[in-house]
Amino acid sequence: MASHDNPASVAQTSLIARVSEPLYTARGWMKLAGALVILYGVLTALTIVGLLIAWIPIWMGVLLFQSAKAVEQAHLASDEQAFLLAQLKLKTYFVITGVLALIVLLLAVLQVVGMGLGMFMHWETMQQIITSGP
Repeated sequence: MASHDNPASVAQTSLIARVSEPLYTARGWMKLAGALVILYGVLTALTIVGLLIAWIPIWMGVLLFQSAKAVEQAHLASDEQAFLLAQLKLKTYFVITGVLALIVLLLAVLQVVGMGLGMFMHWETMQQIITSGP
């Protein structure tokens, strides 16, 4: 009996096709988002400071492309390993996105605190400027 005639094999194939369907139908959007993130990374690399961080968005775009390719293979061939690879690539993408969001949030809080401290340290000078008028 061939492996594709085995009821367990058919059920596994059906399961992989069903659970990969949402990502399979979104693979075009994943590729578009990946291309846009890569483009952002390339544009970022055009500046001197951008060269230091441009690899991050380029890496994120590549992860989206790899995930889209793996989910397509998983769906069409009922390949469990390809489906797991697609999920792993998406996990890495979202971990990077979360870490970057936390860093940006922390920098924003530090900026607000720094501005507040700067205003507090120069409070008398600011009052003199305000009261002296034009």
